Amino acid sequence: MTQTDVEHIHVPADADGQRLDRWLKKRMPFVLAQKLIRTGQIRVDGKRVKPDTRISEGQDVRIPPFENAPKKKQKKPLTAAEKEMIRSWVLYDDGDIVVLNKPADIASQGGENVDQHVDRLLPALAGKKDLAPKLIHRLDKETSGLMVVARVPDTIRKLGKMFQQRDVKKIYWALVSPTPEDRDGVIRAPIGQGAAWDKMTVDEDDGKYALTEFKVIDKAADHYAFVAFWPRTGRTHQIRVHAAEILESPIVGDKRYHGDNAAEGVEMARRLHLHARRLILPLPGKKNKVIDVTAPLPDDLKKSWTSFNFDPDMQDDPFSDGGR
Repeated sequence: MTQTDVEHIHVPADADGQRLDRWLKKRMPFVLAQKLIRTGQIRVDGKRVKPDTRISEGQDVRIPPFENAPKKKQKKPLTAAEKEMIRSWVLYDDGDIVVLNKPADIASQGGENVDQHVDRLLPALAGKKDLAPKLIHRLDKETSGLMVVARVPDTIRKLGKMFQQRDVKKIYWALVSPTPEDRDGVIRAPIGQGAAWDKMTVDEDDGKYALTEFKVIDKAADHYAFVAFWPRTGRTHQIRVHAAEILESPIVGDKRYHGDNAAEGVEMARRLHLHARRLILPLPGKKNKVIDVTAPLPDDLKKSWTSFNFDPDMQDDPFSDGGR
């Protein structure tokens, strides 16, 4: 099989911080990737790079034609059930910007062995002029809650910058164990690629700046706590890494980061207890107008919250003072 066309691929969120040559292993043999990089045939944002260059979400990677390229899968048409499914996730739609309430176990984008994902379903939300929305940011597959997509190219660009420049307030809810020592605070700890390709870690030497605010809303003794997080930056697995490594309070059900800590005899969801709860987003080009959307806890997480007598419907903004 031969690839005959130059490809331009934008780095997805789940590849942020990875080495370029390792990320390319999904597309070509590792040795070939290193050779194409060294000879300048693979470029990032139009520039020559090294095989060990760390890539960032949104960067443009140029991949030249090469032998033995994997055959592209033919896209399966969406079924009526799939179209209805993603339409049921819509919490806000003004004709351009759409806010979804993504369930857990649905990936944001496709990848190896990933057949069902939000990006594949977006054509079902095509609006005027048959414009299908595009992803603005991503959520981990295991995380439920709010995602933003948009239809108009200019809005897509503006929203992308807003997320990068921290103009968006996105509040996450989580159950962690044990209860953090501090009731609230700010975590500043750079995040980089971990030893395994699918894990990130706090990396003071080569990691990227990451800042997360947190506040303990309620607790069950010292064993479990309901915590709100506000990630001020958007690093891969940021909240999960900061909770596990800095607070030493992993998110319940997060097997990847030592959070497989469900309580015995308590009715709890058997998955990652992390939910993108609330989004406060200034409307691009419209002064003093904002989108403020809240995603209710899914039924499985609501069981966990109520098992500890935590309020699953709390409406307060824990960071109403504007943050730090």
